[in-house]
Amino acid sequence: METQHSLILPGSYCNSKLTYSRFKTREIQIGHLAMGGNNPIRIQSMTTIDTMDTLGSVEQTIRMVDAGCEIVRITAPSIKEAENLGNIKRELCARGYDVPLVADIHFTPNAAEVAARIVEKVRVNPGNYADKKKFDQIDYTDAAYQAELDRIYKKFAPLVGICKEYGTAMRIGTNHGSLSDRIMSRYGDTPEGMVESAMEFIRICEDLNFYNLCVSMKSSNPQVMVQAYRLLVERMVAENMNYPLHLGVTEAGDGEDGRIKSAVGIGTLLEDGLGDTVRVSLTEEPEKEAPVAIALVNRYSKRKAALENIPQREILTLAEVSKTQPYHSKEVNTFVGGSLVPRVIIDISAKNLKDPFILSEVGYKYDAINDKYHMGDQSVDFVYLADELPSFTMPGNLKQLYNYNTWLGLTNKANIHPVYSLEEFNQALTKDPVLNLVRISNDDLASEEFNNLQLDHTVVFLLETTHIHGMADQRQFFANIQEIGLNNPVIIRRSYAPEDFAGPVGDIMNPEEPISKIQLYAATDLGALLIDGLGSGIWIDSPATPTDKLASVSFGILQATRSRISKTEYISCPSCGRTLFDLQETTQMIRSRTNHLKGLKIGIMGCIVNGPGEMADADYGYVGAGPDKITLYRGQEVVKRNVSSAHALDELINIIKSDGLWVEES
Repeated sequence: METQHSLILPGSYCNSKLTYSRFKTREIQIGHLAMGGNNPIRIQSMTTIDTMDTLGSVEQTIRMVDAGCEIVRITAPSIKEAENLGNIKRELCARGYDVPLVADIHFTPNAAEVAARIVEKVRVNPGNYADKKKFDQIDYTDAAYQAELDRIYKKFAPLVGICKEYGTAMRIGTNHGSLSDRIMSRYGDTPEGMVESAMEFIRICEDLNFYNLCVSMKSSNPQVMVQAYRLLVERMVAENMNYPLHLGVTEAGDGEDGRIKSAVGIGTLLEDGLGDTVRVSLTEEPEKEAPVAIALVNRYSKRKAALENIPQREILTLAEVSKTQPYHSKEVNTFVGGSLVPRVIIDISAKNLKDPFILSEVGYKYDAINDKYHMGDQSVDFVYLADELPSFTMPGNLKQLYNYNTWLGLTNKANIHPVYSLEEFNQALTKDPVLNLVRISNDDLASEEFNNLQLDHTVVFLLETTHIHGMADQRQFFANIQEIGLNNPVIIRRSYAPEDFAGPVGDIMNPEEPISKIQLYAATDLGALLIDGLGSGIWIDSPATPTDKLASVSFGILQATRSRISKTEYISCPSCGRTLFDLQETTQMIRSRTNHLKGLKIGIMGCIVNGPGEMADADYGYVGAGPDKITLYRGQEVVKRNVSSAHALDELINIIKSDGLWVEES
């Protein structure tokens, strides 16, 4: 076997944590399209039409390709659908489209063997291709475990042989929620189990001298997904492998939540140079997925070009970046840090500060009749007013931040705190006795001003960056201050100018406003830190973005990284040809009646393939069981089978009520 080596060192998961560098993978061939190696990061998606609807599948595929898809996946749950892939392919070719097709296979090896003779690639899920999932805990001896591997080898080998004969590529796609009972019994519901599930199949492929494959580690929980991919790279390198990586957060959901969750998982890995193809899974029409993926991927094409034209400043390094060590800060006067949830800061200095109703944009609804404010679960913690003074009374639990010199001149400083530069803090004779925010960057750690810094228990760092690879620069800051021995809370600030959102990909939600890209970029930059336990708060600074959107994105990022739960979470699959009901319509229906249940996770799955396994992280599940039939779950336990669609949501709500978790909407 000829291995295409990368720069990566054993025990690490990327080439460098300081400079942007793509992990060099083996080049594979998917029909006429090359992936991995030095090729661009490829964009793909999956159809939602019934595979037996040939014309519907063709027309949807064409819309997806026109939207930017380079690879299109189609489900093949049985032999008849696998055979019909040939008709779909012929019609696409007749219309001038030669896009590589991927057959999505789960429980049916015989369908995979048919499809592998027709399409350019097959996707198999190790958890259910030749294995089983009945949620049984089995105590395997080593001999019994090896006997199971031998059985899988015999079941899987024929497909590998067909792929070799026909030049068909393969994706070994592990999903967090569909690990087999065998893997679960030995490794548990863990990233380690996900990786080993894939590695077993990869080793079989290599034993049969088949290398035209890529790998994925998908989960609806971005934290689990990121951990699994990192561990996969480490494990592959240790075994002298470097197969291309297919990135995706499965069941991400729809709208802003789906985009943010996808960006947290996919963007975190792209930041470290991992990923050769991307699929964003949204509970929306599939042609809406490609533009999101393109916006994520294009950012790194621009970065590569920028680094070639502008020498990258060296990131200050005082300590090695640990892969897993979170930053444990002290708590500052019950305001920020320690075990408190991350705080949210929003700049309102450019708003009309004569109008108390503007605070509704940051979660404080003004009641003019009673002259009071109403808070919600997404009310921000701090507002930054720079040097502007409001002419109305602020809510009592909303903390205000001012530039130091303006703060100094205020008579009443209750609930009002200063923001300093390093120099200002060092020279200040008067300081806030409870909370002082000091602007700082990683570069500042080597400055004379930092050497002169007189820290105390009131100081919170406001971390900024101007580096091209800003996430790595800010991540390094946390390692550096731990090396120094500091534990002050750190609020992460990222600033975005309108030109940061320019490019050939239109803004997905609204062509007139750069809202969609702020979702993706901020979720990547801040999420990549939060997902590793770095940061006691966030501040997204984007003058071109409406204030209410900045607040919504901020709380969405905290929710996606499981740092701060402020709303119901929906784990909904993106639909496919197996789906037994309208997922978009059903998701919106369920959301409309349950979106006030803060902290609850509800899985909405179109078929048994994506449930109950794929909603492993959900508290409750709503799963298609047949035409007009829904099965309801509590976790992974069936509570009611074959409930009519007309009554299923009411029954789900009754289950939540019987568990004592229902609250009436206020």
